[in-house]
Amino acid sequence: MSPSDALDDPAALARLDPGGMLSSLRGLPEQCRDAWKTARGLELPRSYQEIDRIAVLGMGGSAIAGDLWRALLERECAVPVFNVRSYDLPPYVDERTLVIASSFSGDTEEVLSAFGQALALAAPKIVVTTGGQLLATARANGVPSFTFDYEGEPRSALGWSLMPLLSIAESLRLMPGVATDVDEAAAVLDALVQEIAEDVPAAGNPAKRMARDLQGRLPVVYGAGPLIEVARRWKAQLNESGKSWASFDDLPEIHHNAIIGYSFPHEIASRTAVVFLESADLVHQRVQLRYGFTKDLLRRAGVAAHSVEARGVSALAQMLSLVLFGDYVSAYLAFLYGEDPTPTAVIDELKAWLAQQK
Repeated sequence: MSPSDALDDPAALARLDPGGMLSSLRGLPEQCRDAWKTARGLELPRSYQEIDRIAVLGMGGSAIAGDLWRALLERECAVPVFNVRSYDLPPYVDERTLVIASSFSGDTEEVLSAFGQALALAAPKIVVTTGGQLLATARANGVPSFTFDYEGEPRSALGWSLMPLLSIAESLRLMPGVATDVDEAAAVLDALVQEIAEDVPAAGNPAKRMARDLQGRLPVVYGAGPLIEVARRWKAQLNESGKSWASFDDLPEIHHNAIIGYSFPHEIASRTAVVFLESADLVHQRVQLRYGFTKDLLRRAGVAAHSVEARGVSALAQMLSLVLFGDYVSAYLAFLYGEDPTPTAVIDELKAWLAQQK
């Protein structure tokens, strides 16, 4: 059996997926519902409403929730969100900056370092984690914490990372009415799973077909507006789950640089595939025109181009629909390469090495 045939063979998928990635993907809609319901029980001091900015400390799968949240929040309110992927706290953090430390394990050393610096400031603080040193430190210092249990990879716990942030925004009166968007998003994800899950044959499964189109190529994902952060998620998932090189970029920025590079080397063109993340509501009309122009440029350069259209009405539903589609594509791509999408052995190796460098 060829790897391509494995996508429609339940026994082959079971053999290639001992880590249960497909089960995690199917569970995202319900995970979002559960996380939203649980997160609404997080109580925050009234003083937390008196803020000028927000800094989200996070890395990897935990950080992407902050990216998506920032893209959603900036559509609705004037409080800016900054995502901090660093050991050090930025100098703009002060007593009117809400610091949210998000780490799935609670032992992410970059987050622990920046959070430790935040403890020396009068800034209001919140922790989102399953436990670890971060939770112990938060409790020792009286920091409100949202904790959860999840058996799976951090990147598969997006609902548990994002929904608390949405609930926090609702509590701080930054995103009124977001509960309705959460309900819609979960329903949209339910419907999408029925179209792209592993039991849907490739002939009628657009995620499986896209994985086949990306096999053997360098995936480059383009987004615009809030979909830039979804493109970032695609890139990370293609790396971690798809075991593949990948890149992402944003429009209209590419029209000031990247499109000039389509010419050389010629050998790269036939081994590259570009994915456009599209939405008639979230992408500026002028940028939508640029999408068409860019696709024509790629065609002339001999580069394959594909599109994925967002589902739903709210920005949250549209963004999460594209996220889930990309997550499935990444898992299917791993199967096509004969790999289990779950393990991240090199990251574990890095962490073990860093632990020896104290």
